[in-house]
Amino acid sequence: MSRETDEVREAIAGELRLMDPRVRATRSLARELLAPDFVEVGASGRRWTYEEMIAALPELDGAAESGPRYEPSNFTGVLLSPGLVHLTYETTLDGNRAWRSSLWRKRGAAATWQMYYHQATPLPPAAV
Repeated sequence: MSRETDEVREAIAGELRLMDPRVRATRSLARELLAPDFVEVGASGRRWTYEEMIAALPELDGAAESGPRYEPSNFTGVLLSPGLVHLTYETTLDGNRAWRSSLWRKRGAAATWQMYYHQATPLPPAAV
């Protein structure tokens, strides 16, 4: 398998972990996946910093084991440079759809992939 495919696959795995209710509800696990300089522009238009996201994540949608879960689809990934992957994909959560874009970075030989930037754009309801 090519290096690009491996890096993109690792970034997608990190993205999927961030959608896992156990990770969302556990700040220490979320900290492993979000870079300290993380920024998000959510589907609501709100700008989130690392500290704001870590504090709020256990209370946000998708964090309850018994609640609605993110349903991702249509992942596309591109290796922009060594250690930098751009992902785009679509999610549905409780009937609400969003197009998402994120940047994942890996620094140093032993470093893990961390999300540096995330943006969500609401999509209209799917045609019936």
